[in-house]
Amino acid sequence: MDSSGSAERAETFRWTDPRVGLAHLPRMSGLEFLAGMRDGAIPRPPMAALMNLALVAVESGRVEFECRPAEAHYNPLGVVHGGLACTLLDTVVGCAAHSTLAAGFGYTSIDLSVSYLRPITAQHGTLRAEGAVVKQGQRVIFAEGRILGPAGELLATATSSLLVIAAGAAPGKA
Repeated sequence: MDSSGSAERAETFRWTDPRVGLAHLPRMSGLEFLAGMRDGAIPRPPMAALMNLALVAVESGRVEFECRPAEAHYNPLGVVHGGLACTLLDTVVGCAAHSTLAAGFGYTSIDLSVSYLRPITAQHGTLRAEGAVVKQGQRVIFAEGRILGPAGELLATATSSLLVIAAGAAPGKA
């Protein structure tokens, strides 16, 4: 409860129309697109605003995000819902794969396997999530991700296979 005796909480978030960012995809490589997002020239997607995700580092085949989980992300057991960790891991493996693609190419997840190693709470503060390409093929990219707490403790890991989508057939195309 707060000082007025109310247990109710509220949170709001703002996002930019996702079509603004999507308009850049056909003419930018994945690395250029993600660097633009990291630098603020391209708006982050709405999901990143909802989940408190921020891209902080990108190079070919590797990304790093920060995430600050909040009480609003809790499940009924009083810890951050596994869906937030899964979304964060899906994001880092997908963006690591995207960072290797030429302009106009996209990707979609084939599979994602997540291992939850420790409970996450808002008291963890800012989490770091890293994604890296393990093997890049012309049709399938293999990547792995991990979430680390502020003291470097490993909280969750993931592996993923991602299908490369040819130019002109990328998801999000209007």
